[in-house]
Amino acid sequence: MDIQFPNLHINIENLPKSFNFFGVDIAFYGCIIALGMILGIALVCYIAKTSGQDYNEYIDFALYAIIFSVIGARLYYVLFSWDMYKDNLLEILNIREGGLAIYGGVIAAVLTVIIAAKVKHLSAPQIFDTIALALLNGQMLGRWGNFFNREAFGEYTDSLFAMRLPIDAVRSSDVTEQMRMHIQSIGGVEYIQVHPTFLYESLCALLIILFVYRKHKKYEGELFLLYMFGYGLGRVWIEGLRTDQLILPVVGLPVSQLLAGVLVVVMGILIVYLRKHHSRYAMLALKTEPVKE
Repeated sequence: MDIQFPNLHINIENLPKSFNFFGVDIAFYGCIIALGMILGIALVCYIAKTSGQDYNEYIDFALYAIIFSVIGARLYYVLFSWDMYKDNLLEILNIREGGLAIYGGVIAAVLTVIIAAKVKHLSAPQIFDTIALALLNGQMLGRWGNFFNREAFGEYTDSLFAMRLPIDAVRSSDVTEQMRMHIQSIGGVEYIQVHPTFLYESLCALLIILFVYRKHKKYEGELFLLYMFGYGLGRVWIEGLRTDQLILPVVGLPVSQLLAGVLVVVMGILIVYLRKHHSRYAMLALKTEPVKE
């Protein structure tokens, strides 16, 4: 149950995946996701209040946005891992065993924002900018759930940040031939050594950049576009390292890496175009005045 970073001389001993609370096993993954949601809501309320919006609108919005995001994250994972569930459909509901894809959550959140803005007569671009930092915060914090679960790691490496895991603590499907060639036996326990891709994604300076830049944006929606561009750029690289990729049928390419590449291109074009035409765009985006306190 230990996790080691040998080249950093860090050894975390007896780190469980869950803890027992009055006879019920509580996964650390779930606790971290819940913490990310709470902090995200607090951050959104702070940004909404400082920008003259009614933060109560966002508290109401969070109640159903979180539900739809979890459903979207689960459906995305199940769709591209159908062989794991086609013979046992009830297992689709068992999210305690993991299986949430952040892309699905973001897609569901985007659709929820668009629908909610339409119903409540609010500015969707303004909402997107208000929640952008919260999404990024949730992404960075949520990746530490993968750390506790010993999942979402990359191929074998002996780099500075190399992470060593007991082979019995990870899914056999995530262990590659190259990892097996470099298995180390320490104290009778066999270890694999991998890229800690969860760490690469969580140590994201983009949060600081967006927080500082938000006061200098040219139009509503710009922060969200920058977030999607930066996130896509990082995932193109990180997804290429991971061994638990969701593969697109027929094409045979990692679906998240392909989607990340499309995001980078589309968001990049939109950012450049709207920077040049932000005055006209701002008039369209802010047709509906935000609700004041």
